[in-house]
Amino acid sequence: MSINKYQHHCKKGPKNDANAVANVLWVPIEKVTPNTWNPNSVATNEMRLLYLSIKQDTYTQPIVTFYNEEADMFEIVDGFHRYTIMKTNKDISDSNDGLLPIVVIDKKVEDRMASTVRHNRARGKHSVAGMSNMVFEMLQNGKTDSEVCTQLGMEPDELLRLKHITGFSKLFKDVKYGKAWETEGQIKIRKEYEARDEEAI
Repeated sequence: MSINKYQHHCKKGPKNDANAVANVLWVPIEKVTPNTWNPNSVATNEMRLLYLSIKQDTYTQPIVTFYNEEADMFEIVDGFHRYTIMKTNKDISDSNDGLLPIVVIDKKVEDRMASTVRHNRARGKHSVAGMSNMVFEMLQNGKTDSEVCTQLGMEPDELLRLKHITGFSKLFKDVKYGKAWETEGQIKIRKEYEARDEEAI
């Protein structure tokens, strides 16, 4: 049976255009850069297997990125290890002319961090240390406990454990609850809201 009969499904339209995977780009690997927060870690043996997979099966999944217009670089959201395989193996790079398959999503940094975790957790791979740091940063940026749990697919008790690991809960142990859990981001939002109220009076 010929695969050609399915080609019409590849035509772009409003529905599939909304999917990042409908717009795969091939860019020079030098234009792709890692992020600073990925909590995923892969053992040496698994990296060898990933190399063999890409060597034998080629790239079957693009790297998920965010385009930093100011730097003119694509920052990795998911796919750091697939990127690393090309970066560190000349045969893989040569076979693809040094071009890496990527897709681009346009999200704020805290949402990109959440996307990274969702990808990792869906594969069952994330490190506690990396997750803890990310949770701390999201809370500091003003995310509520509920938002963190929803965006990262976490249970409340898991979030509580990570708060203790990061020391986030200890930051406010001697402060009344009402003010204790106001993060820097939340304080900024509250002050902006209060300033608008004063202007309206």
